[in-house]
Amino acid sequence: MQIKDDKYTKILQIIAYVVVILGSIACLLPFLLILSASFSANESIIKDGYHLIPAKFSLEGYKTVFRFPDEVLRAYGVTFFTTIVGTTTGLFLMTMAGYVLARKDFKYRNIFSFYIYFTTLFGGGLVPWYIMMTKYLHMTDSYMALIFPGLMTPFLIILMKNFIRSAVPEELFESAKIDGAGDFKIYWRIVLQLSMPGIATVGLFLALHYWNDWFTSSLFINDPHKYQLQFHLYNVINSAAFMANMGAGTGVSLGGDLPTESTKMAMAIVVTGPILLLYPFIQRYFVKGLTIGAVKG
Repeated sequence: MQIKDDKYTKILQIIAYVVVILGSIACLLPFLLILSASFSANESIIKDGYHLIPAKFSLEGYKTVFRFPDEVLRAYGVTFFTTIVGTTTGLFLMTMAGYVLARKDFKYRNIFSFYIYFTTLFGGGLVPWYIMMTKYLHMTDSYMALIFPGLMTPFLIILMKNFIRSAVPEELFESAKIDGAGDFKIYWRIVLQLSMPGIATVGLFLALHYWNDWFTSSLFINDPHKYQLQFHLYNVINSAAFMANMGAGTGVSLGGDLPTESTKMAMAIVVTGPILLLYPFIQRYFVKGLTIGAVKG
């Protein structure tokens, strides 16, 4: 009987491994297609479609993206700055908010939790937000306009509260209080140390938000020197498509044939590269953090 159970267990393990491998390949194929297309000639993509191996190798897409390398590097700098500052500051504020809301001895925690949750269901809309940012907070053409909106995300605050509630027992708070620790010392020396998986998870979500953001730049930034990478590359591809359409409509070549398709793929690789390099270093915290957050509500 034991031998039969072991046999079924091995079969199930083999099936699970096969499913995981096939799923991984299915997730990897789109990225490989994008990578291959970024090194393909534009006319080859239009004529023959996408291939795992470039039908006709070309670097025109990357040349178009890096036609003005100073602008790309400057946009990279802006994006790195907003991502690092926004993620660090946002984590500090949201972990403090999550810690306060997780404390059962905080009298008004349910009221504040309701107000935070309410904003995930109802919002003032785009126009009031724009008026507040420009007319009252005067953040037009300011780096604060790129950082400020993402500092206190309601969903991430609730997620952080659940992480802290799951990872830090209430008895530990009481024990620290008896030993004479204040609220901030408990937060700094105990909560942050025990909530690292949750912090890594929320930090990844927050960093991805800042890194992929282009909409905020389109609303509040008029100075090209303060464009984020996403919005800068968005303008590059729009300019390339506009010039190609103008050239096709007039029958006149405007600066040569612009590789719009390969440029889109090269742009995707340029944007996702740093995030792909970052993820392996925090993967173990990310997976553990999702597991902890799923245990208790």
